[in-house]
Amino acid sequence: MLQKEVKMITKKIIVDQSYYNDKVKRLGEAIRAGGLVAFPTETVYGLGGNALDKEAAKKIYMAKGRPSDNPLIVHVADISEVSTYVKRILPLEKRLMEAFWPGPLTIVFPKKDIVPMATSGGLRTIAIRCPAHEAARALIRAAGVPIAGPSANISTKPSPTTADAVLHDMDGRIEFVIDGGDSLIGLESTVIAVENGKIIIYRPGGITRDMLEAFAPTELDTVITAEQEHPRAPGMKYRHYAPSAPLTVYAGNIEAVEFEILSFANKGKGKFGFFVSQETAEKIPAGNIIFVWGRRGNKKELAHNLFQGLLFFNNHPVDHIIGEGTDGEGIGMAIMNRLTKASGTHIINMN
Repeated sequence: MLQKEVKMITKKIIVDQSYYNDKVKRLGEAIRAGGLVAFPTETVYGLGGNALDKEAAKKIYMAKGRPSDNPLIVHVADISEVSTYVKRILPLEKRLMEAFWPGPLTIVFPKKDIVPMATSGGLRTIAIRCPAHEAARALIRAAGVPIAGPSANISTKPSPTTADAVLHDMDGRIEFVIDGGDSLIGLESTVIAVENGKIIIYRPGGITRDMLEAFAPTELDTVITAEQEHPRAPGMKYRHYAPSAPLTVYAGNIEAVEFEILSFANKGKGKFGFFVSQETAEKIPAGNIIFVWGRRGNKKELAHNLFQGLLFFNNHPVDHIIGEGTDGEGIGMAIMNRLTKASGTHIINMN
């Protein structure tokens, strides 16, 4: 007689005083035992497992459907923990940690053998950060091990910024999700490496190029990773953030962008969905499916709402999403990086 497969039950744990008093200890035990726990950070929610356990790393890849050569970011609770896992810390790296940790900066270091190759995606380097969310650091302390934590979503889909968005993808795949409210920033961390006295940005994020320039000359990594190449850091390979329908993003001259977006508004309601600024949304006729992702002049608001907007169309299905971009200044660089990947590079520059 065939046995019926038993589906894992994913339990939601709310961050309140009982979380810090008692529940986090049980969650730490689950991590040490090889389990997976989704946890909140200031960037997006992470899918956590023991970074020192190759089997836990394999479980993370399996739960996400993520290629195993895509490195996992390792989370620590304090700067003092880093030296346990890396071969060296350069003076510039130390200054950057002191300036931006806890916070949305991930630094790539040469790793010690204590970190398995399964966690590093086969690389001899490891990407490490210290999250600003206190519930995340409490979990790391309770676990007593560093926590590997890519975004807690199915691979290629938008990153989750709420516990409910995590459950949409991960319910039945992991043991626990910790509900710590909405992610403050809404974009993943900036990933960098220090090379020959320069800061190289592998992935733009909440720490902007201008902020890094205050410490050393800063460059964007110019290598466009081909599909057959091995990614040098998390988030550099494979399509990411794809919404439920094809996305085309218009950016550049505001008047030209508005004109082009509005041309779709009368081509059949329900056929097109709109992912636009408040200013553009006010000009789209009623009855269209619209996600207003913020005011043009407030890029923090745009960043915060970006992934929520892409996930909005899961519950409001359309044939095609028409999006409005922003400029590449400040955190706008990270926003456009995510939209470029979400659209499969379908960005239309209107000049």
